[in-house]
Amino acid sequence: MVSKKVTVINKMGFHMRPASAFVQAMAQFKSDINIVFNGKNIDGKSIMNVMAACMKQGSELELQCSGPDEAEMLQAAAGLINSGLGEE
Repeated sequence: MVSKKVTVINKMGFHMRPASAFVQAMAQFKSDINIVFNGKNIDGKSIMNVMAACMKQGSELELQCSGPDEAEMLQAAAGLINSGLGEE
């Protein structure tokens, strides 16, 4: 397992469009991704779980990836969040 801490920077957080983009990007990997937020574990491949977590701007997350392509998945996930999930 590999992990990394990131902060949500886009103004609207994980609303429908960026949450969908994140989940679709993570679906390309064989590994599993777990997002730790407010003491809860969120399945990063589940749009419903990601949306229900209410991760807003400034939220601190820990990304945990495990599986055969975990390093690549972690890099992609952190990159998406650090870039604002395609938003300003």
